[in-house]
Amino acid sequence: MRRRHRRLSSSPELDITAFLNLMIVLVPVLLLGMVFSQVRMIELNFPGMEAGQAPEPDEFRLVVTLIPQGIEIADSDRGLIQALPVDQEGQDFENLRQVLRQIKTRVPDKTDLVLEVGPDIDYQTLVSAMDTVRSYPAVVAASVVEGELFPDVSLMDAPEDRKLAANASAESGEGA
Repeated sequence: MRRRHRRLSSSPELDITAFLNLMIVLVPVLLLGMVFSQVRMIELNFPGMEAGQAPEPDEFRLVVTLIPQGIEIADSDRGLIQALPVDQEGQDFENLRQVLRQIKTRVPDKTDLVLEVGPDIDYQTLVSAMDTVRSYPAVVAASVVEGELFPDVSLMDAPEDRKLAANASAESGEGA
């Protein structure tokens, strides 16, 4: 008797090494690309009031003016608080932060501020000023956190011929 040998039929294996190599490279590249596509937004309010709304008479309205000659901090009703002329390194954001921290200790409930920007101020200086007036670095329990100054920033155009108060009084001969 003859024996019939059946040949073992086997299915061919799929070779997926090339596909796995592609996935190993593609996944990290896509994950890294996501980090660079984040967009940051700063919420802005523009000065002005609703129709029929009257301002409070004793309201403290803080105005920071940013012009190429320097920075002015003023109360819109009572006048100049401090003028910070520009130095060799640029605008004096550190002293601005210190003055605003002193104001915040006196008026802790105030969260809004008007930032007047001159026409010759570049974008990076504007963003640095907005970051400075919104918060300051503070150390709490051995870690650095952001302390709140005036997070509600309103933008306004400063007049083109605006001069720093310290320079304007010297040029006009006041105080002599």
